[in-house]
Amino acid sequence: MNQPTADDIALVTKAYEFSEVAHKDHQRKSGEPYFVHLVETAKILAELGMGPKTIAAGLLHDSIEDVGVTPQTIEKEFGTEILNLVEGVTKLGTLKYQGMTRHTESLRKLFVAMSQDIRVVIIKLSDRLHNMRTLQHVSPEKQRRIALETLEIYAPVAERLGMGRLKGELEDLAFPYVYPQEYEEVKKLLKQKNTENVEHLEKFSRSLKKEFAKQGITTFEMDYRIKRLYSLFRKLERKGWDIDKIHDLSALRIIVPTVGDCYKILGVIHSNWRPLPGKIKDYIAFKKPNGYQSLHTTIFTGDGGILEIQIRTREMHYEAEFGIASHLSYKHMPEEERTPKETSNLLWIKSLLPSITALKRQLAARNAPPELKLKERSIIPSAPEWVKELAETQLNVSQSEEFLNTLKTDFFSHRIFVFTPQGDVVDLPINSTPIDFAYAIHSDIGDHVAGAKVNGKMTALDTELKNGDIVEILTKTGSAPTTKWLDMAKTSLARRHIQSYLNKHQGA
Repeated sequence: MNQPTADDIALVTKAYEFSEVAHKDHQRKSGEPYFVHLVETAKILAELGMGPKTIAAGLLHDSIEDVGVTPQTIEKEFGTEILNLVEGVTKLGTLKYQGMTRHTESLRKLFVAMSQDIRVVIIKLSDRLHNMRTLQHVSPEKQRRIALETLEIYAPVAERLGMGRLKGELEDLAFPYVYPQEYEEVKKLLKQKNTENVEHLEKFSRSLKKEFAKQGITTFEMDYRIKRLYSLFRKLERKGWDIDKIHDLSALRIIVPTVGDCYKILGVIHSNWRPLPGKIKDYIAFKKPNGYQSLHTTIFTGDGGILEIQIRTREMHYEAEFGIASHLSYKHMPEEERTPKETSNLLWIKSLLPSITALKRQLAARNAPPELKLKERSIIPSAPEWVKELAETQLNVSQSEEFLNTLKTDFFSHRIFVFTPQGDVVDLPINSTPIDFAYAIHSDIGDHVAGAKVNGKMTALDTELKNGDIVEILTKTGSAPTTKWLDMAKTSLARRHIQSYLNKHQGA
């Protein structure tokens, strides 16, 4: 078991005690000590598998802004790295809908901070999650504003970072404040379906386990998940509020040791139950843009039911739950500790944070040798490409409204992934066209599009691309953007290049 070292415990303890003193006269709207919020933020960071330096920064993240601790003091007591994390969160401030300019400037700061150190936004997301858990204590007007920005900013950022568990909870916590009537309706619909769904899942899982036993498959875990309320709401909107058209209301999840086992399990299932055409998705060979991997299949269960099954390895499951945060912990954990339920970090933090007296006794008894000293995870993942793009975009887009539109269309909309003829994956917003695809490959290709083939057939340039399409762009030296292309393009990247070309060549 990879236990925390004395240095780990000492660092978090010191941050805990420092923060408790700094915030001793600071209260929340609920009347409870503000320090409780900082402890809960640290626990969320621990649950995400973050290292001791990030957890310490979580305890300290409001000390500069709210209680006047100087950066020099933070640096002296905790070092430059933790100061940088605390200042990164401090500089973000709070995102408030107080005019378009202020709103988008805050967003710009968020993505610049993310591009510099991804841990800053993970602290910010953890801070927001606890704020959402206690949202009942603020005024109704503030509740709706905070919930709305959570749905429009924080949850999509969590999704794009692959942090499925955090994203889902943020959405479900915000849902009743932003769409109260729809929330009650979805709750009622789900309640009606839940009992029969669970019974159906349990019955089918017994049949599946018998089949696995016949095939000699013994190493697997099986559980199920019920679709989250907000996710169900969005799907109901797309399906005309007909819940019978939604086949992934519940899903059986099978976790196996290796990638080979994933495909073996899929073969066993398909040889015994008929899959729905077009509902087999291989996100292992072609992972989603946010890193998600799994095999999905939807089958007829033979008793009139339809069921989605997800098959993945434990590492894939951990990444689906925690996304980019998993890179900070999972690959550094012994095999036996790789559990998506509670990381070893969370276990020791849970025992540590509430009881400093007990901790001091524990710390005094520990004399870990220097060679066991655990540093913050040495491999900090660089920011994903889309974060870097946003950081660059904020330098190129002058108007606040245009920047906000860029976010909503290019980065926070539903995504599709399409392929080049060579099999390279291109990540685009839903409703994108071959024009968007061409500019996503390279601006020179975009500027000289003469035609496009989708799945081997010539197609119009304004055709909406679909998930899994294979797109080939035909170019000619004489071809050039026209004003019509602006209507065809859906991404801000393509529109920006087209407009730039037209401006440069107008009147030439």
